[in-house]
Amino acid sequence: MQIIDIVKRVTQPAPWSEGDKIPWNEPEFSERMLCEHLSQDHDLASRRFETVDGHVKWIHDRVLNQKPARILDLGCGPGLYANRLARLGHSCVGIDYAPASIRHAGEQAAREQLSCEYVREDIREADYGAGFDLVMFLYGELNVFRPSDAVTILKKAHAALSPGGTLLIEPHRFVAVEQIGTQSPSWHTAEAGLFSEKPHLWLQEDSWNQTAGTATTRWFIIDAATGQVQRLAQTMQAYTDEAYRRMLAEAGFDGVEFLPSFGDFGGSFEDNLMVIVAQRAGA
Repeated sequence: MQIIDIVKRVTQPAPWSEGDKIPWNEPEFSERMLCEHLSQDHDLASRRFETVDGHVKWIHDRVLNQKPARILDLGCGPGLYANRLARLGHSCVGIDYAPASIRHAGEQAAREQLSCEYVREDIREADYGAGFDLVMFLYGELNVFRPSDAVTILKKAHAALSPGGTLLIEPHRFVAVEQIGTQSPSWHTAEAGLFSEKPHLWLQEDSWNQTAGTATTRWFIIDAATGQVQRLAQTMQAYTDEAYRRMLAEAGFDGVEFLPSFGDFGGSFEDNLMVIVAQRAGA
């Protein structure tokens, strides 16, 4: 792209028309993203370790009743939750699309001889396996998938659970997605950053589609030396509580419980997210 393409852009893009997700699977991008996951200066990619520790304790105590369990962590990132749960005696499988995150998670698990297996694959296409006591899908990731893909993921999660098993998801509240779509455009300059290792100008623009209930974020990354433009985009689907209930019922879950959060563990985005616990019916 050139700068003139930004000027001539469609100001209200159709949901998911400019890309499904940011390029998690690209090796160089995933290396930069891994640095953001591990940063203790912000909660933009993953939560800071102190918060993760509190959440893991909550999952171990509240969801698993301190009993050893077999856990599937979807979108596991660098294994911040799965490796901690394995230290508490659980056996974990993590699936993520980012090569750097999967490598980091696996290396840490190997060093500590943790009962963790990590698989690099798109969770829309991956074989989840079966016989899990808990399937987790955390930090708002469900909303970045098209609704049809989100239902597919939930159906596969249901099939992966043993009878009586538990689903733990942490999606965005409707109002949080709407707020993303209605925020003002912004820009900054950087010597290097998530989308480029070179000096660049970062332009960000969000749009809210009231009819579809989606927020689309566009990033235009302008190389400072050449003026070349890289465009990336991501759409998020907003759901009401009732829509979450319908989607979970369609996937086969019952016993759905809505919680405001994992507990009083802080974090920058806690007000934007909720916790939903659901069950696969017993035999």
